[in-house]
Amino acid sequence: MRDRFKKMMGRSRFVVSRIFLHLAGNDVAPLLGVLNQGIRPVLDSDGDLETLGEALVEITESLLRYDDYWKSAANEGDVVWDEGEAGDYWTELFTDSAARYGSEVRLADSPEETLSLPVTRNVVVMITLAAEGEVPELETDLSNVYALQAGLKAAIALHYQKRLRGIQIHFSPAAIGEELTEDQILEYFPELIPL
Repeated sequence: MRDRFKKMMGRSRFVVSRIFLHLAGNDVAPLLGVLNQGIRPVLDSDGDLETLGEALVEITESLLRYDDYWKSAANEGDVVWDEGEAGDYWTELFTDSAARYGSEVRLADSPEETLSLPVTRNVVVMITLAAEGEVPELETDLSNVYALQAGLKAAIALHYQKRLRGIQIHFSPAAIGEELTEDQILEYFPELIPL
C-alpha cells in the first residue's frame, strides 16, 4: 500500500541488491580470466555506466554458463524511495564487498623449492546493483538455482532497459595464482547458503 501511494506521488523507487555466488571445482580457474578480462575495460573507462553494464552482461552470461559449478549463494538488498539513500546503501555494500578479498598467494619457502602457483578451486563473485523501478527477480531469496538464474538474467535485462544506476563487481580470488580456501570462504562469506 505504501509503495502504491509513493508511486502515485511521483517518487522514484530504487532497488539496491547484492548477489553472492560461490563456484567450486577443478575447472573454475578459467573463470578468473573471464572476470579479469571483463573488468579491464571498466578500469580504462573511469567508471562509465555503459561500459560497466557491458562488463556486467559478459560476466553474468559467463556465470550462467558455469552453473554446473555453483556451490552456494546469497543475496541481500532493500527498496528505497530516495536516490541519496539508495546511493548511500549501494556505497555501503560496495565498501563491504571490497573488504572481503580473502585470498592468498603461496610462494616457495626456500630458493631450492620449485615455484608453483596453486590452481584455485573456489571463486566467489559479488555483484552489487542499484536499479530504478521494480525488480521482482532481485527482490526475493536467491538461494536456490532457479531463483538465482532468474536474478542474473534480470540483471542483464536491467542493463539493456537502461534502468541501472550503479554496478559493481568484485571477486575473490582476484588473480590466477591466488587461492581461496574453504576456511576463508567460511570466514569472509558466512552468509552463503548451499544450492
